Amino acid sequence: MKIKGIKRSQSIEILGDISNVPDGTEVIVEFEISPNQLNTAKHDLTDEERLTKLNRLFGAWKDQPDLKEIFEEIDEQRHAYRGRAINLIDNQDNS
Repeated sequence: MKIKGIKRSQSIEILGDISNVPDGTEVIVEFEISPNQLNTAKHDLTDEERLTKLNRLFGAWKDQPDLKEIFEEIDEQRHAYRGRAINLIDNQDNS
């Protein structure tokens, strides 16, 4: 039987029906990487390359004059009190 799956950490998620294989059955798995996945493999970066990429990303905000105001407004909205009115039984009109 040949069946496709997806590797997730140390597990392989089976994408086909294996209900005909009883639980507890010992299986031998031989796998190969799908040819269309070989081109999309992640490249390992050195710490210096990662830092360079992060600096480029963070540098995108460098020349934003209104950035400080934007973050101040966000901070104000995050800390604004948004309480609600509570109708107590004693305050209700029993008409």
